[in-house]
Amino acid sequence: MTSIMWFRRDLRGHDNEALAAASADGPCVPLFVLDPTFLERSGPARLSFLFGALESLNETLGGALVLRMGDPVEVVPALAREVEAGTVYVAKDFAPYGRRRDMAVAAALKAAGSRLRGVGSPYAVEPGSVTKDDGKPYAVFTPFHKRWAPLLTPLEESDPVHSLLIAPGTVRSDVIPARPDLAAVLPEPTERAAHERWEWFCDNALTGYYDNRNAPAVDGTSKLSMYLRFGLLHPKQLLADLVSGSKDHDHFRSELCWREFYADVLFHQPNTMWENLQQKMNKISLDTGKQAQDRFEKWCAGETGYPIVDAGMRQLLHTGWMHNRVRMITASFLVKDLHLPWQWGARHFMHHLVDGDIASNNHGWQWSAGTGTDAAPYFRIFNPQSQSEKFDPEGNYIREFVPELVQCPTKQIHQAGAGGFAGYAAPIVDHAAEREESLARYKAVSGK
Repeated sequence: MTSIMWFRRDLRGHDNEALAAASADGPCVPLFVLDPTFLERSGPARLSFLFGALESLNETLGGALVLRMGDPVEVVPALAREVEAGTVYVAKDFAPYGRRRDMAVAAALKAAGSRLRGVGSPYAVEPGSVTKDDGKPYAVFTPFHKRWAPLLTPLEESDPVHSLLIAPGTVRSDVIPARPDLAAVLPEPTERAAHERWEWFCDNALTGYYDNRNAPAVDGTSKLSMYLRFGLLHPKQLLADLVSGSKDHDHFRSELCWREFYADVLFHQPNTMWENLQQKMNKISLDTGKQAQDRFEKWCAGETGYPIVDAGMRQLLHTGWMHNRVRMITASFLVKDLHLPWQWGARHFMHHLVDGDIASNNHGWQWSAGTGTDAAPYFRIFNPQSQSEKFDPEGNYIREFVPELVQCPTKQIHQAGAGGFAGYAAPIVDHAAEREESLARYKAVSGK
């Protein structure tokens, strides 16, 4: 009987559990639905990467990929009726929107005599699987990690069976949209490029990862987040190559676990996508007036007068990516120096980041804002200058993304306003004063 493989966050032809299951059923229609909701929320960099990934997937599948545009709740059941498919296979989605969408699609398919079957997921351990002895979920990373690691299972390797896919042109397909013109050059959105980057990282940067991961001027992180976000790689493929007992390997494994931890937290508490996990923080005073909006726009544009902050925000605009350490610095600045809602920053990031993942992004923002999981209480406030001096000591990262400071002496390049260097913006706030203001606001809420 004909089946449908509905691709979402698993745009690869190899080692794809759902695709393997769909192909085993008989003739298979590979489908991707271009959802208007995704189009509305995504900036040109993410759309460019997605469209390129679809082109690559179509090539991997021998030209058989069927693209349809529209609401999946309407499109998927309609295609199932069109090709008389008994089952629509998917990799399970655990985010709030995806769960609602899949429940609606499943109901529509059932009414038409078909079914939606979830096989595998974008995670090594499915959200909801890691619990305490009493069955309750974790809200703290370290104990979650200890329970998560023993649940890891080996990767089940598989290749697409082209003979079981429908012949190209058998089913009507919309055209994959042209990739938007970008000033930035994005990583190649293919399975091959993802594996090549992983191989390069293993050979050149994994040894030393623990020490180099926080230096934004060093190519010391995997830069695989875009590939993981769209499923050109699966985390199990990476975990299979890691060796236990190595400080570098173990820490990289823990970084993959953070991704799964945040997905688990959001799965259990979907309201925390845009609401504070720590409800007590709802009472903290935030700025939202015209001055706040003006400052937010300067933050978005990388015009705050704080070199490391501006470098990070411009890297985001120019590349669709930002180094993780700098994500924390820029987030802390928005919340603690500008006193703005973390949700403003989270939406800006989600629009521009190619790797934008709602669980990792928004709970990462809550971590920085002190409203979420355990690690960063509100009174931990990053000092932009000391962070810059520690992690970009020569100022090379700043110079790469803030051309006004290319000639700035290293001894002053980390300072607010770059120490008065000609041509660079004056700081929009005084960090020392805003730090005290943040602490006062926190004390008013917590009494501490």
